[in-house]
Amino acid sequence: MDGRARHFSSIVLAASFVVAGALAVSGSIAAADQGPAKRSVRDGVYTDMQADRGEREYGRSCEHCHGASLEGNPAREVPALVADAFMRSWSGKNLGQLFELLSRSMPADNRGGLSARTYTDLIAYLLRANEVPSGTSALPDAPAELEAISIDKP
Repeated sequence: MDGRARHFSSIVLAASFVVAGALAVSGSIAAADQGPAKRSVRDGVYTDMQADRGEREYGRSCEHCHGASLEGNPAREVPALVADAFMRSWSGKNLGQLFELLSRSMPADNRGGLSARTYTDLIAYLLRANEVPSGTSALPDAPAELEAISIDKP
């Protein structure tokens, strides 16, 4: 191979590295733009320990309005948090929306007064109370990540 051919080969090789790097970067940017992968509550998105913490907090902060069995109080326009009433209201929405509602308006006597972790623990308890299976990873307390988890009926 003469000097020109070697020089041309070096240029082609360098250009291919540049193109490969650009493709890798653009793929990473596209993946980042898509956000977290979409999941369903049926994928086991909370842990039993998280739901246990949520159940204890429910007893302290929610039970006096929503009832010991999460049945709500139609006479006082307090919604039920279990069974068809809950699933009909929330099916097709995502956990980010539920988190937003809870953290903005609950508990009624201390609106927004709980930590993000406590609100996600309460969501875990609501999922368990609605017979949604638990998993090995806890719900995140970042609203953007919760938006990627859809609520759907069994």
